Amino acid sequence: MELTPIFLFDLIGVFVFGLSGALAAARRKMDIFGYVVLALLPAVGGGTVRDLILNTSVFWVEQSIYIVVAVSAGLTVFFFSVKVGQRYNALKWADALGLSLFCVLGASKALSLTGDPVVAVTMGVVTAVVGGILRDVVCNEIPLILKREVYATAAFCGSVVYCLCVHFSVASILSLIVGGLCAFVIRALALIYRWSLPTGKHT
Repeated sequence: MELTPIFLFDLIGVFVFGLSGALAAARRKMDIFGYVVLALLPAVGGGTVRDLILNTSVFWVEQSIYIVVAVSAGLTVFFFSVKVGQRYNALKWADALGLSLFCVLGASKALSLTGDPVVAVTMGVVTAVVGGILRDVVCNEIPLILKREVYATAAFCGSVVYCLCVHFSVASILSLIVGGLCAFVIRALALIYRWSLPTGKHT
């Protein structure tokens, strides 16, 4: 198992998104099994859907280390509990970091398989948001992507920036970093300043 930068980023993304799921389980006062399940959903959900759509091997089936990392994230939150008042805040920031990593990693995999930047951007967004949707639905909460918050938009921008960097022959690792930072900054500013997208006019 070669520890390349992309593989390392992938593991970090899985762990961070696993933390976000486990924090959601903590808010719902679930048992240890609930922590593990909620850690797995955002950690591998988006990537699984991406790989199925792209008709390629599902990433965690090829390398079970991803499951181990996601479960470890769930157990970490279970045994080192976060204070109730801090859980939602920690969840939002863990989710923001996971979103930023997964959007560029998803775009990278799709671009390498298809060579189509439109597909790459789409799969970047899918990878970043689908797992969070599954987590929120299981927790009986309105998914973040359906709220007025700037969420999927951040993943979209990060994926676009990544593809532009690749188009202009920027080094692969630098493209990932620049695209991921773009997504994280947008999401972070949205959290700090409560940015939201405009809604349609109602009659």
